[in-house]
Amino acid sequence: LLDFPEEDIDVIHENKISERLGLIAERLRALTQSARQGSLLREGIRVVLIGQPNVGKSSLLNRLAGQDIAIVTSVAGTTRDAIRETIHIEGVPIHVIDTAGLRDTEDEVELIGIARTWQAVTEANVALLLVDSKQGVTEVEAAIIAKLPRELPIFTVHNKIDLTMETPGVSAQNIYISARTGAGLPDLRKALLDAAGWRAEGGGLFMARARHLESLRIAKGHLEAATRLTGQALELLAEELRLAQCALSSITGEFSADDLLGEIFSRFCIGK
Repeated sequence: LLDFPEEDIDVIHENKISERLGLIAERLRALTQSARQGSLLREGIRVVLIGQPNVGKSSLLNRLAGQDIAIVTSVAGTTRDAIRETIHIEGVPIHVIDTAGLRDTEDEVELIGIARTWQAVTEANVALLLVDSKQGVTEVEAAIIAKLPRELPIFTVHNKIDLTMETPGVSAQNIYISARTGAGLPDLRKALLDAAGWRAEGGGLFMARARHLESLRIAKGHLEAATRLTGQALELLAEELRLAQCALSSITGEFSADDLLGEIFSRFCIGK
């Protein structure tokens, strides 16, 4: 620690510290929101289509992609492996994964496809559980939902409303569509963007990567700790601010105070 007692140092009062920390916290919140938006534009989200066979998962993938990506037949179990396609909604990449239908089977190949379905679920940001609107949510769908990760956002997509004459739209976590006619698809696209946290306003977006978001999260934690220390030991408050600076410097590549001192002492021989 280098002390320069002959220099005049302004004392910052407690209320001024709180005010400055509040301003920094607000700027960090705005930066984090911009970074999340930028991360979405760069990396997108992974959406997995799950459900029983013949509920329209492959038809929905084809409708979203605007072309025939997956084979669609009336034969249950046609899709044996995960099929991935990237679409764009409002510029956001949406990586859609069509999966094998979930059902009890003794078919060895189909069992491999079902195992890959559950693997795709673990990698997804959002799950679309497709159900036949004529049947609704049955005990089979309830069992599927029970096996899904609790933290995974889930939408129940009631498909084939062109046969039941239901109105397309969104009700809570339920979305009513027809993959055959395209009815309700705008509502589905909007629900996916909302689940991703996308906001239309996006001037000056920070095209962040996952590690940038993690650094911002760490900086936010240290800033909150510093705020709690206001009026207490200032050296602890200063340490939290230093750690927040280090987290942000990992994004910008700027020197921290320690980096600067290291650079200085690497060029001079002191004490000899």
